[in-house]
Amino acid sequence: MLGRITNLFPLWALLFSLLAYWQPALFVDLKTQIVPLLTIIMLAMGLTLSPKNFIDVVNNKRAIGLGLVLQFSVMPLAALLISLLLGFDAELTVGMVLVGSVAGGTSSNVMCYLAKGDVALSITMTALSTLLGVIITPLLVQLLAGKSVDVPVLDMLLSLVKIVLVPVVIGVVLNSWLQALTERLEPVLPLISMAAIVLIIAIVVALNAGQFATIGPIVALAVILHNGIGITAGYWVSRWLGFDERICRTVAFEVGLQNSGLATALAMKFFTPASAVAGTLFSVWHNLSGSLLAGFWAKRPLAPVTRDADQAAIKES
Repeated sequence: MLGRITNLFPLWALLFSLLAYWQPALFVDLKTQIVPLLTIIMLAMGLTLSPKNFIDVVNNKRAIGLGLVLQFSVMPLAALLISLLLGFDAELTVGMVLVGSVAGGTSSNVMCYLAKGDVALSITMTALSTLLGVIITPLLVQLLAGKSVDVPVLDMLLSLVKIVLVPVVIGVVLNSWLQALTERLEPVLPLISMAAIVLIIAIVVALNAGQFATIGPIVALAVILHNGIGITAGYWVSRWLGFDERICRTVAFEVGLQNSGLATALAMKFFTPASAVAGTLFSVWHNLSGSLLAGFWAKRPLAPVTRDADQAAIKES
């Protein structure tokens, strides 16, 4: 039952977005709860991880290295390029760059499982990109959007440590010490994370209800392009480098599905509600596109790598 509710995440996100758009008064006063809600999501993610997830890096270092490089190069650069091509102002540009500069989203783990990808690799990559994002995200925003907006890098860094690093570490420690308890909680954690994300989306939609008619469609186009570029690059660069189908699918989701809830929270905390529109729309769209792609891949066989040399290289790595 809980799994069915969680699997309908795109529907809940859409329904609550519509409710917030038509009845913004229900959510606008909750804007101070965005950061606490995101902290809950990060803690829930930490509770699903153990030190072993980080040890697994040694066994998959080549695939993980590729995913991280694409994550923090293709996505932020694509966000900036799309913003420039569509003529975005400073507020919308920093929102897009924020989405492109954050870590991979936890929903990628679910999509990877549904698509018959490498779930252990997916979890490890998400965890590592989340931890690295504490430092890399504010630096990328400063580098790519700093000329048009005043980016408080140090404040963002400290905020990411408190919002991301601390709750994830606490979750990992609790999972290690109280594994019996966390195993009982595990079926509920995705539902808690989903509810928190949906509420964040609704709050941001409510705060931007008056602007969606003018900026919503063009930002939606940018988000669709951005997500498509990430998934395509993740999959085909992996194929080109000779990784097997499971890893290609995993990297595609890790690169294309962003932690847009974090981008939304940072935009609200340090910039303007308009800057949070990209993160809000990305939260809805990447779960829709990810679900559709996962369903498509789930019905297709896992094609083996055809190049023996590449197979040998992957095994050695």
